[in-house]
Order: sequence, then C-alpha cells, then structure tokens
Amino acid sequence: MSQASTAPVSAMVSAEESGEMTHRQILEALSGLLLAMFVAMLSSTVVTNALPRIVSDLHGSQTGYTWVVVATMLAMTATTPIWGKLSDLFSKKLLVQLALVIYIGGSLIAAFAPSMEVLIGARVVQGLGVGGLTALVQVVIATMISPRERGRYSGYLGATFALATVSGPLIGGVIVDSALGWRGCFFVGLPFAIVAFFLLQKTLHLPVVKRPVHIDYLGATLLVGGVSTLLVWVSLAGNSFAWASATTAVLVVLGMLMLGAAVYVEARVAIEPVIPLRLFKDRTTTLATIASVMIGVAMFGSTVYLSQYFQTARGMSPTEAGLMSIAMVGGLFLSSVVSGRSISDTGRWKRFLVGGMVLVVIGLALLGTIDETTNLVVIGAFMAILGVGLGATMQNLVLSVQNNVTMSDMGAASSVVAFFRTMGGSIGVSVLGALLSHQVAQHVTEGYVAAQRPPTFSADSHAVPEVASLPGWEQSIWEHAFGSSFGHIFLVATPFAMVALACVVLIREVPLRTSNLEAEAVASPEVAAELHRAVVRSEA
Repeated sequence: MSQASTAPVSAMVSAEESGEMTHRQILEALSGLLLAMFVAMLSSTVVTNALPRIVSDLHGSQTGYTWVVVATMLAMTATTPIWGKLSDLFSKKLLVQLALVIYIGGSLIAAFAPSMEVLIGARVVQGLGVGGLTALVQVVIATMISPRERGRYSGYLGATFALATVSGPLIGGVIVDSALGWRGCFFVGLPFAIVAFFLLQKTLHLPVVKRPVHIDYLGATLLVGGVSTLLVWVSLAGNSFAWASATTAVLVVLGMLMLGAAVYVEARVAIEPVIPLRLFKDRTTTLATIASVMIGVAMFGSTVYLSQYFQTARGMSPTEAGLMSIAMVGGLFLSSVVSGRSISDTGRWKRFLVGGMVLVVIGLALLGTIDETTNLVVIGAFMAILGVGLGATMQNLVLSVQNNVTMSDMGAASSVVAFFRTMGGSIGVSVLGALLSHQVAQHVTEGYVAAQRPPTFSADSHAVPEVASLPGWEQSIWEHAFGSSFGHIFLVATPFAMVALACVVLIREVPLRTSNLEAEAVASPEVAAELHRAVVRSEA
C-alpha cells in the first residue's frame, strides 16, 4: 500500500485511538499543556515566601498560616483521581479548560480576600483547578504520544514541573518585595492561565470517543471525605490538638471507615470506579504507587522547607532565598530533559529511575548534615544532587505505569500515581512541619536557658519573630535552632526515599511500546475492529 492509501485510516481513527500526530502538531498542543502545568505548579509554591506578610496583614493565626498551604494541597490531592477518571469519560480538552477556569476564579477571590477565612476558601477552589491540571496534562500527553516517543516530551513536562515548583518561592519573594505586595502572588498566574486556555482551544484537537458514562458519585464522595479527614488530622495534630487525644481518635477512625467504605464501593458496587482496583493487580502500578507516596514526602518537604531555612537560619530576604533555589532548578531541568530524550532513543527507562532515586537518597542524607554555619556553595551542591535525582524520577515513574496499562485506563492510572505522590507531599509537609516546630521550640528553650536571659519579645504568640531584627545574642539562638532543626527533618525524610528506591529496584522493566494502539486493541476489540474495517475500505 502507498502512503496515500493509508491516509483514510488516520482520518477515521482519532489521535486519541491511534496516537498518530505529527511532531509539529504535538509541539503546538504541548505549548498550551506545558503552560497549564506551569500555572498549576506555580500556584502551589509562589505564596511560600509571602505567607508571613499575608498572615500579618489579615490578622491570622499560626493555624491559618498552615491552612493557606494545606487547603490547596488537600483539594488537589482529593480531586486528582476524580479528574483522571472523568478524562476517561468526557472530552479531555474541555476538562483541561474547565480546570483553568476554576483556577482563575479561585485566584481572583484569593487576590481580593478580605480575611483569612475567605483566603483559605479561595485556596480550596484553586486546589480543585490545580488537581485537574496536574492529572489531565499527563493524561492528554499520554493520549497523543506513544510510550516510546513519550520520554522526549515528558522531559519537557518534567522540566516545566521542576521550574515552576522550585522557582515559585523566588517569584513570590520578588513580588512580595515589590509594590504589588502579597496580593500580586495570586495575580501572577492569571495571564499564563488565560493564554493556556486559548492555546489549547487553537492547537489541541482530540476527538472524543463516545461510550456510556457512569459517574461513581458514592465512591468519589467517600474517597474525598476519607482523604480529607486524614489530611485534616495530619495537618492540625500537634498544633490545634494533641497527637494522642480524643480528636485524633475520632478523625482517624472516621477517615479509615470512609476509606474502607470507598474500597468496598470501588471493588463491588461502582460500574465505573474512580480508582479501578484491578490496576493494583499489576506489579508495576503497585510498586510505583508506593514509591510515589515516598517521593512526595521527599520532594514537597525539600522544596517547602529549604526556602524557609535560608530565611530563618541564614538571614536571607525572600528574594535571596528564592535565588538559592536555582541550584535545584538547574539539576531538575537538565535531568528531566536528558533522561527523557535518552529514554525515547533507547526505550529503556529503569536505569534512570534507579539512578535518580539513589541520588535522591544521597541528596537528602547530605542535606541532613547542614546547620546555620554550612557553606552555601556546599548546600547548593547538595541541592543540585537532589534536583538531578528528582528530575530523573518523577515523570519517568508515571511513564512506567502508563506503559503497562490500556488506553481505556490511561486517565485513571496516570492520576492514581499523581494522587499518591501529592498525598505523600501533603503528609510530608504536615508531619515534617510539626517535627520542625517541635525541634525549634526545644532548641530555642535550651538556648535561652544557656544564655540565662529571657526573650526580648512577647512569647504569647505562636508566631516566629523576625530573626534579623533581634539582638545579636538572641539572633544566634534562633538561627542555631532553625539550622539544627532543618538538618534533622531531612534526615527523617531519607528513609522514605530509601523505601521508594527499594520499590523502584523491584519494578520489572518492560520495553516501551511504540504505539498506543497495541494496548487499545487488547482493551477494546471494537476499536481494533473499526481499524480493520477502515483498512479494508481504504484498500477497496
């Protein structure tokens, strides 16, 4: 058959089914997708350096401080698998655009928020949009591109993810120090979101595959409720109430009961489950899910708390603290792009997963040795090692799962990995934050006792004082407390990364498929039959 005779096949079989798109079409569609991913990740990190100013201006408490961060992660974590399942049922393009609209609405409310309560509610709305963008962008890329070629483009996705995640504090710091103030942090993503919306409208063309729709409302409600309850417990325990308390018991029992009910509904009741439990029969999916939780702890913990380390233990401004993140950004960017291209050329991906996780373990262990006196060049080198490891691991872990599932389960499988990674991040930020608070309080108390002098500021508030404005002797107490405590939390995060490494080692490498249709033919005989009829008609 000539090339001309095969043209009708491509015309009759959608890109969603065959994965056939030209390199130019893919790059055009990818521009909008990468912009959407940049918006999603930027919103999660850009407020990091603005939080002290926000809490002060809106007269918030330490609990409010925590919830400005946790609210977005909570909504994002709980809704990620739901967005992924919806992508198997509805137009992926429409869903991505809907997520962008939700994000824009949440950002506008946050920018004009008159109180902490309104701001936290707006952050929940932002989280709903971010959860959709995080899950759907990877699903659309998996739909357009075969696993063998996906590595090249996933490298760009990983680099965008890394750039937005780690440079967010820098952008936020610059904005807070400018005339825009902290409210500017919620405006900065809006132009990118609007441009992404129209880029996707113009460049992304994925015909919708029509099939019966059964939305699992009960399973979704139980899943969201169970995850939310446990994350509320993790984020507030040790601050609003004791870890060993009646409130803890109620929240844990309620959360576990709801998740147990969700598992039953997903396994026995739901026609189209939000998280198909059959996916976990696959060894790769199960191991990748466990690894994703552990990587989430390491990744989110490091990016959130390194910025705080530079401001509290080293006396840097928000902008200077953001500039220090360049070491990690560079490592993440180079690693994502290089590993993605190499995987596309060779079809082999496990070596990058294993090597990346080894570097993550080494990087966290090295950061566990830092204190307030550690040379900044040395710290930058440690951050670069961690960045290279994360860049070679994050997107390629998703790729390993996508390569093992059928196209009909692509959305659900991709979002399951993203869901558990974000859940690990939520737990990591909350638990490591509680540990940090305890360690700092202990070291500060010891410091004042050793100095035999009382604090020069009121100790009635839970707020941390502005360290740079304290007298020299008192400033050194707080810098030492933070410096020693940050090293400790990185050491605590290291075993989690070691568990992820063990999971990655046990994953069985399967060469990447060269076509999306291979899996679809197995999962959907109707699609294979339609392709056969199209070929027959084109030959006639």
